[in-house]
Amino acid sequence: MFDTGQVRELEVLGRRVSPSSLAGEHLLPLTPALARLTPRGGLQRGSVVAVQGPGATALALGLVAGPSAAGSWVVGIGTPEVGLLAAAELGVDLERMVAVDAPPRAQWGTVVAAVAEAFDVVLVRHQHQVRPGDARRLVARVRERGGVLVQLPGRSGAWPDAPDLTFTLSDPDWRGVAPTAPGAGHLRSRVVQVAVDGRRAAGRRQTASLWLPSPDGEIALAAPFPGLGASQGRPQVPETPAAVLEQAG
Repeated sequence: MFDTGQVRELEVLGRRVSPSSLAGEHLLPLTPALARLTPRGGLQRGSVVAVQGPGATALALGLVAGPSAAGSWVVGIGTPEVGLLAAAELGVDLERMVAVDAPPRAQWGTVVAAVAEAFDVVLVRHQHQVRPGDARRLVARVRERGGVLVQLPGRSGAWPDAPDLTFTLSDPDWRGVAPTAPGAGHLRSRVVQVAVDGRRAAGRRQTASLWLPSPDGEIALAAPFPGLGASQGRPQVPETPAAVLEQAG
């Protein structure tokens, strides 16, 4: 249970870690592979971004890695499954990431609004239905402060409105198991299919194959195909990072 004192502590913490970059810059930076999948090459300030499908948590960490490396603060609310080691391996600056326990349903709107007041990026998983009034107030706060709300998969239909940008992952293909000896080897890399769509500038659907992670442990494109439909089949995914970067151009 969050009492008034704890909420005030969050507000004080928020003032201490107030955004170091200017809201007038409009975009929060992304790693190169993810930047190429977004309409403007970064995360639009004041927007709501959703990730869903297999590998969604890893992709969400990849999305917040760019802003944290550039000096922005990230707060995770009710995300105990997000491992710090995994976050660091995907490029998140742990010195600029704060974790907050999931608040009770009755206090969810108050607590999330308190941290959204000052943090550039709010990472959250909705475990219950978000009341429309809470959602509207939170979006208004995010837009006013120039932050970004990143939603991990949670309860179906928990968020009452469509996000501004949605990353949908599918068809995970892990690499590393020895093909001639079933069960031998170590999982080293994963290829997923990703579709990006949304509202306004993100209205045109983009699809690509994505290393999540690559054999080098990074997120990298594997032959992007903007507008590729499912009926056209899956693209051929190169086996080495060098080939990936060459095809991605």
